[in-house]
Amino acid sequence: MARIVRFYQHGGPEVLRIEDVEVAPPGPGEVRIAIKALGLNRAEALMRSGSYIETPSLPSSLGLEAAGIVDQVGAGVTSVAKGDAVSIVPPVSMSRWPAYAELANFPAALVVKHPPVLGWAGAAALWMAYLTAYGALIDIAGLGRGDTVAITAASSSVGLAAIQVARLVGARTIALTRTSDKKESLLEAGAAHAIATSEEDVGSALQALAGPGGVRVVLDPVGGPLFVPLTDAMSPGGILLEYGGLSREPTPFPLFTVLSKHLTLRGYLVHEILTDPERLAAATRFIVDGVMAGALRPVIAKVFPFEQIVEAHRFLESNAQFGKVVVSL
Repeated sequence: MARIVRFYQHGGPEVLRIEDVEVAPPGPGEVRIAIKALGLNRAEALMRSGSYIETPSLPSSLGLEAAGIVDQVGAGVTSVAKGDAVSIVPPVSMSRWPAYAELANFPAALVVKHPPVLGWAGAAALWMAYLTAYGALIDIAGLGRGDTVAITAASSSVGLAAIQVARLVGARTIALTRTSDKKESLLEAGAAHAIATSEEDVGSALQALAGPGGVRVVLDPVGGPLFVPLTDAMSPGGILLEYGGLSREPTPFPLFTVLSKHLTLRGYLVHEILTDPERLAAATRFIVDGVMAGALRPVIAKVFPFEQIVEAHRFLESNAQFGKVVVSL
């Protein structure tokens, strides 16, 4: 028997339950992992509340990131062996391959021997944030030396990963966060500049910081009215990558700015990388190399014990964290 997290109805963190279940041995091409740490993501809170892109049958479990020890391998698996320390590349379906458990099966293709310099918490916090940042900034936008990139929700795990990725390739980052409380921490994390969006004139600040060259790349999970000052500050031919929709306000389409600057406004989900073996392999190499070089390292906001999964979800949704929320087992 092993403990897993399930929910029987959509709602707040309080709908999550820890239950004892019998976990099947791994099937062909699968790996069973004794999980040591979980990385929490907003996608999990969205699925729990019933507003995610995936609508599971209830009861359902959830979870996209984990790290642990290989407990058993299924037929045909040669990439890892029992006893290996591994972490999980996020699956496309978290209801089919949920990570919130003491013991769980995953496709071998999603199981990675992570760099040994990472502990369990760091390994569990690695893949979603850095794959998202790499896919948007490097794979799609081609960010490189001399570019200026604006990153909104910059104190999130993806935002902090994006700052590190940008710095690694020689780009200059302008980090946007809601209040000034986190500005100094963002500068310490590697951003060249930081803007408090609720306290400053975002358009004027962005244009002043970006200079005449403007912002070539914008990475944004927020949407809403922020689109106007963001696009106003972009350089001709720039690209804005939207990977979320956190704003509760309508998102305007800045038609004449897009036309006059021939901007690209593009939706992006990390599934693009996860479902393309060649792009995923390139992303994995980039991230592992960056970790080994010391340039990429997950920022952990807080670690909760498994028994406090409800409290961990409450903290996740509080927006008080700086970096990744992790659960240990």
